[in-house]
Amino acid sequence: MGAGIAGVACARQLRAAGVPVRVLERSRAVGGRMGGGVIHGRPVDTGAAYFTVRDPEFAEVVDRWKGAGLARPWTSELAVLGDGSRGRSPGPMRWAAPGGLASLVADLAAGLTVELGYEIRHVGHGPEVDGTPADVVVLAMPDPEALRLVDPASSATAELAGREWRPVVTVVAGWPSREWPEMSAAFVNDHPVLSLIADDGDRRGDGAPVLVAHTTPDIARAHEADPTGAVGPAVEAIRELLDIRTPPLWSVAHEWRHAAPAADRDRPFHLGDDGIALAGDSWGSSRVETAWRSGTLLGRAVAARLGVS
Repeated sequence: MGAGIAGVACARQLRAAGVPVRVLERSRAVGGRMGGGVIHGRPVDTGAAYFTVRDPEFAEVVDRWKGAGLARPWTSELAVLGDGSRGRSPGPMRWAAPGGLASLVADLAAGLTVELGYEIRHVGHGPEVDGTPADVVVLAMPDPEALRLVDPASSATAELAGREWRPVVTVVAGWPSREWPEMSAAFVNDHPVLSLIADDGDRRGDGAPVLVAHTTPDIARAHEADPTGAVGPAVEAIRELLDIRTPPLWSVAHEWRHAAPAADRDRPFHLGDDGIALAGDSWGSSRVETAWRSGTLLGRAVAARLGVS
């Protein structure tokens, strides 16, 4: 299934309806593309930079996270950099998580049966997962990863084939002290190397002199064989854009080969007659909230099909 926010949201709905559910996750932690890691002693978001809230049901979830200290309003205005100019981009409130966005997925996954480090080989007719039958199989993951698993005869294959996804290399760098202009994050327009820079100390709320930059797809593709090769160009671009004279003390890179879909869909999920279903942030506009909504609505649809909603 996948233990990103779409898969976990789907599983929560099924469990609430009394449907036994297993969440199978290839990696060693929940979170999916909301994941990150502990770098130099503190959590860093290397995937999604933030999330926004529009859906009333999702707002209720976020209010609970806020009350528990898991999420915090971060900023409603981002800087805009590029072509030697600076500007501001007002918008909706962007939310962050002191413990990293993956901590929010972990909170949703509490009480679920999640099997980490589980490598699925094939999802076929029946449906079945690696020969084990199931009532419904939900693939909550980027399309290219789901396409690799699903039986070619499934209606899901037609939904998945030919879908382009953009790669990103996330570069995290730490400085001795903060020597850049005060900001939360910045969109970088028409730049050959970077698309976004986030002040992770501001995002996390601890003031650490750490910046997180997302590369353009072209740079990620150019360094697909060795993502660490993107660190040099990314750090150079950060320093030039923010006028930072001191080199960082350390830097690391994380590749997201399927970071975001190149195009949106106009449906919230796919639930085939063969019992193979698809959910995630490509089912609508690519946002954290979209992935949560996709998984939640799919979970309800599966429960209804099974006659337990």
